[in-house]
Amino acid sequence: MDIAPDKQNIDRVFSNTAYYIDFYQRDYRWTDEPVLRLLDDIFFKFKEEYARSSELDPAKETITARYPWYYLNTYVTNVVEGRVYVVDGQQRLTTLSLILIKLRHLAKAHTSKLGGWIDTKIAGQSGFEQEFWMNHIGHRPAQQALFDGVDTTSINTDSGITAQNMIKNYITISTFLDRELKDKRCFETFVFYFLHRLVLINLAVEQTDVSMVFEVINDRGVRLRPYEILKGKLLGQINKIELDRDDYNGLWEGRAAAINSFKDDELDNFFRFFLKAKFSPTRNDGQRFDGDYHRSMFKPEMDKALGLLHSPGKVKAFLKGDFSYYTDLYVKLRRAYTTDQKPFRYVYYNALLDLDAPFLLVLSACGPNDPEEDEKIRTIAREIDRYFSLLQLQSAYDSNEFADSLFPISEAIRGKGLAAIRPAFDAQLTAVIAARRNVKDAEPLSYAAFKQTGINLNTRFKRYFFARIDEFLAENMNLNPKHPIADLVTKTGAKAGFHVEHILSWNEENKSLFNGEEERFEQERNRLGGILLLKGKDNISSNNEPYRDKLKSYANTVYWNETLRSDSYKSKLDMAALKKHYGLD
Repeated sequence: MDIAPDKQNIDRVFSNTAYYIDFYQRDYRWTDEPVLRLLDDIFFKFKEEYARSSELDPAKETITARYPWYYLNTYVTNVVEGRVYVVDGQQRLTTLSLILIKLRHLAKAHTSKLGGWIDTKIAGQSGFEQEFWMNHIGHRPAQQALFDGVDTTSINTDSGITAQNMIKNYITISTFLDRELKDKRCFETFVFYFLHRLVLINLAVEQTDVSMVFEVINDRGVRLRPYEILKGKLLGQINKIELDRDDYNGLWEGRAAAINSFKDDELDNFFRFFLKAKFSPTRNDGQRFDGDYHRSMFKPEMDKALGLLHSPGKVKAFLKGDFSYYTDLYVKLRRAYTTDQKPFRYVYYNALLDLDAPFLLVLSACGPNDPEEDEKIRTIAREIDRYFSLLQLQSAYDSNEFADSLFPISEAIRGKGLAAIRPAFDAQLTAVIAARRNVKDAEPLSYAAFKQTGINLNTRFKRYFFARIDEFLAENMNLNPKHPIADLVTKTGAKAGFHVEHILSWNEENKSLFNGEEERFEQERNRLGGILLLKGKDNISSNNEPYRDKLKSYANTVYWNETLRSDSYKSKLDMAALKKHYGLD
């Protein structure tokens, strides 16, 4: 067999094998963050059981019977000419060896008889020489100095970054263990736990060329997604009996499957939207969740809010409460975003404009079992459409400013009722427009800013604008749309796609209507009232025609184009009713 997995506790890992650092894994680069995370995880499991059995004498039998084993990860080794090389995992193994060195010194401080046993886990004797099991040959002086208890401030680290990080992390480990292992009984119990109940899986790769294996593990291999790591971090805190009885794994997997059905690994996007919606006052602050959010969730400032670090009770409450509610809400939003659902039509409009704002803002406004949930979805999606469109139509839209402005809106509506939604949007709308025009106050819609809008608009928004007008006309005239709105907005192919067309072509006859003033002619033909949508071939066939001829090509296209033709008004009762209702001449 090319790869042989072997489950080992620390007692076995460091017993009679000297590990050489493969050239793939040359430097030890862990900082204090992963070191502290490892210590936190180890001690969380240990202290949980020690609190229940601290009166028992330390012994292998006691630990084996009372303490659950804890999985520390996998390391990969390869044997070349009798030497065992660490292909992957030396960061963790080196850290564990540093913990053992500190335990050696604590054994002396506590006058514990376990000191000799611990010594054999750090190094062995080979002839006249002592050999460290984690054999950093190039940094042997630093290892030896730590083993001998030399003051860390006087240890020479000129050998490189590995020696420097070993010293830094040893200081971190020393401080942590001094705090946690103050009395002898606790110390000795922990030593048995550390050596007998912490488990790694060794994958022994039986081939001399391990470059392919390493590359697959570290580059091309399927890495765990943040939500998969988060699952282990949360479910790993729950007692196995409760985990099975209440099917927390089934709960998680059901929600994950529902959300990931929309797109692979969509659950990561859910968590990013959720965390930003509930905890980020600004876009800059929200960026901490864009990468490894599963790490950010357990940092001190976030743990104050979430309380999910080393808290099985809060984890269970989170899974049954916020996680269940907001994943269901997210699925509802995703369905409305990807398919045209009449009850949540504006969410679909947001999708046509590639706006993901409803995920941030709806999750912000809604609370578990919110009685206003559906109405909040409708209202927020409609306000996003209005906000985005008014900024576009007044040439006040900037993508970065728009993204920034969503976070103050999110904070203003977080957990609030429907009445807070319109004022929150209006506050940002006027603020953005005022900043763009460099004035103190701004109207939500200014004709002066709007009147020159037209061909300069974002191409998708122009198609969206005319598609919405056509939909409006169809609804008010009791007609079916001639084209699905998604086709009008998104189809751009030469034959089946829709394109923006000037009503007034560039020709001498049309320019003469403006007394030959080309600048004025160009300005007027580019305004919003001077452009429309035509399908691919229609667009080509009407190119450069005089206006009277171009009108012919507008028949049987879209309703908005047809309103330029007089026959669209003859004996049309619904058209007459529309004109009367809206006061149009």
